[in-house]
Amino acid sequence: MKSMLEALYYGEIRPEENIVPTNPEYREISRRVSEAMGMWKEKLSNDDFNQLEAMLELRSQSESMHATSTFINGFQLGALMMIEIYAAKEELLNGLG
Repeated sequence: MKSMLEALYYGEIRPEENIVPTNPEYREISRRVSEAMGMWKEKLSNDDFNQLEAMLELRSQSESMHATSTFINGFQLGALMMIEIYAAKEELLNGLG
């Protein structure tokens, strides 16, 4: 069994690919977005619809960058908490001796 660090090194840990929201509204919202896209595809010219898709792709890229920054920040905060917890453990153990 590989360690977490080995799996990370070999690119086997990809949280963004494995996260599926568990909120029961997620699938309903996704369905509604798909339906809306279909409606706009019928209403708009091919050029206008392509522009809409390009704008939505830019929005998706922006949201992905934000999600990445949020993940990194959360991970860093968690690591700092672990450092603080470890330091407190050492202080507690030293106080017992």
